[in-house]
Amino acid sequence: METTQISDDAVAVMYGTVDIHGNPADRKKTGNWKACLFILGSELFESLANCGMSTNLVNYFVDRLHEGNATASTNINNWSGTCFILPLLGAFLADAYWGKFRVIAIFSMLYLLGMVVFTLSASVNGLKPSCSADGCHPTTPQIGVAFISLYLVALGFGAYEPCFSSFGADQFDETDDKERNKKSSFFNWLYFTSNVGALLGSSLLVWIQNNVGWGWGFGIPTIAMAIAVVLFFCGFRLYRFQKPGGSPLTRIAQVLVATFTKIKIKVPHEKSLLYETADAESSIKGSRKLEYTHELRCFDKAAVPIDSDNIRGTPNPWRLCTVTQVEEFKAVVRLLPIWATGIVFSAIYSQMSTMFVLQGNTLDQHIGPNFKIPSATLLTFDILSVMFWVPVYDLIIIPAFSRLTGHERGFSLLQRMGIGLLISIFSMVTAGILEVVRLDMVKKHNYYDLKTIPISIFWQIPQYFLVGCAEVFICIGQLEFFYDQAPDAMRSLCSALSLTAMALGNYLSSLLVTIVTDVTTRDGKLGWIPDNLNRGHLDYFFWLLTVLSVANFLAYLWIAKWYTYKKVTASQA
Repeated sequence: METTQISDDAVAVMYGTVDIHGNPADRKKTGNWKACLFILGSELFESLANCGMSTNLVNYFVDRLHEGNATASTNINNWSGTCFILPLLGAFLADAYWGKFRVIAIFSMLYLLGMVVFTLSASVNGLKPSCSADGCHPTTPQIGVAFISLYLVALGFGAYEPCFSSFGADQFDETDDKERNKKSSFFNWLYFTSNVGALLGSSLLVWIQNNVGWGWGFGIPTIAMAIAVVLFFCGFRLYRFQKPGGSPLTRIAQVLVATFTKIKIKVPHEKSLLYETADAESSIKGSRKLEYTHELRCFDKAAVPIDSDNIRGTPNPWRLCTVTQVEEFKAVVRLLPIWATGIVFSAIYSQMSTMFVLQGNTLDQHIGPNFKIPSATLLTFDILSVMFWVPVYDLIIIPAFSRLTGHERGFSLLQRMGIGLLISIFSMVTAGILEVVRLDMVKKHNYYDLKTIPISIFWQIPQYFLVGCAEVFICIGQLEFFYDQAPDAMRSLCSALSLTAMALGNYLSSLLVTIVTDVTTRDGKLGWIPDNLNRGHLDYFFWLLTVLSVANFLAYLWIAKWYTYKKVTASQA
């Protein structure tokens, strides 16, 4: 995309960005890294809260809510999926009506409220399940309070998350070369900061949950979330705000309706014959004009003017759309196949909080004779991998490859995500090999009823480390790709798309577990994933995910080959 270098003396940020008072944002006083320090600080504590709440949740469901392995795994996947499908709601409200700041403010409060109630359900007598030597015995109301509070967390997190990353990126003006490069680095460091918080959440807080108690284990993340909310509001005078552009779903519907009503109209070869406003600015509030592209030409019918398109001399938006509006729709359509390829990786990612933890429960968790490491704490090696690879990628790989390829960021975003998908295949292969070795020892030594097999849990490190490496390439690449390729007035919505891939990945994992359990437990068989994994075949489940990952990677290569990048008109680039 072409850019224009703006003088340091320029005051207003381009294409409608304003300050907290609604005035054009002063480039020297708002935005940039000074505003993002509050955003990164808030992200640190929010990720600590989120990871501290969710990392060990499968064990809470098994130990306190008295669920089996398959049921607990399914419930966690469904909850996680809901967390990542609700971003569509927050993104729609942000892009259409409220703006990102207001959505973050409202839903962060709901997020915090849900965490408070869930902490009370795990710590207050009457709300928490009663436990004795023969296990815990939760009542239906107690289970209900726990699930209601968790889904309130899902609502708050879901609406908050896509707006937060997109709002942070809004602090950099992509029409300025210097700020555009800083924006690209922002996504890397946002993810790095998120993982610093997650490191504390998946190590120290998991230990507290297992050794001190669930009340403190969930109470500390709740306090962290309160700090995150306060930090975010502290920076409000420094932020840049983009005005909402009206309902993106309405604009999409208008293109579809206009196309359908003109289904028999032939699209002219000359793009100058298509309808576009004469003004330099787009008719869509807060959005720049987009250049015409030749792909998906069937939707160009919506921009072909005919006599019946006008009502009292004014174009009917349900009959005639501008080229920019049509191109906005095309940009979203082009994103969908790329988005779909992220679903299988998300299913792999979800294994770290479900099957990897259950596999780790069967391994020797001791460090020395007296200290025992919780299996969920192994997630720290995924986080350490991310914390290792983010600075290596941003400070070493990008400069090195930019000199070789001539690309300013070393790789294109599509290449970056493809590398991540390839690495994710090896993470599943590694997990499968470890399970084969574990089951071979069980069979060889008749360890079927042994709770822990004499194999160190640290043999799980490679699979966590590889998932972390894949994250740096895929997840950060998706954050930047969906923000960069989204039309200006749809950025929250398109950022939410990358998160809904996480949702569908969790649902896919849940569906696979349900199908596998149903199919493999027929005729009295124990199945692949019984409560006693020594008598199951978890390795088969990992091989199934490996096959899906290979097929997904091949599909991605074909899709990426034909992708066309968004182009802003030269006068506004």
